[in-house]
Amino acid sequence: MGRPKGWMATQLGREPMRPPAWRREHRQDFWNLVGQGLSSEDAGERAGVSAPVGTRSFRHAGGMRDISRAPLSGRFLTFVEREEIAILRAQNAGVRQIAQVLSRSPSTISRELRRNAASRGGKPEYRAVSAQHGWC
Repeated sequence: MGRPKGWMATQLGREPMRPPAWRREHRQDFWNLVGQGLSSEDAGERAGVSAPVGTRSFRHAGGMRDISRAPLSGRFLTFVEREEIAILRAQNAGVRQIAQVLSRSPSTISRELRRNAASRGGKPEYRAVSAQHGWC
């Protein structure tokens, strides 16, 4: 009964996406806080993740920063921008209207909506978490 296994992957042309433990901006904040002398637990909590995630990240990286100090370039959409796209899309805003609000090109928004449609109930819908998964 129901749909065959892999049906939605065939519909969307890609495998299902899983959300990451934390995002690049959180990791940058974490390492900046560690550099200021905070413990890995405190830095993790202040960066927006749990203390165990902070400790695990510190241990996994061998106590050394594993991400660039350089700020995000602006080339890729941030998670905040993707959340804004999802909210505006849910309010039935058009591609050009969303582009104007975010000060981005309409083609960027159109491409983002087309490439990052997650499925729910057989209908592709844009989800910020699914979209962000590939860029963290």
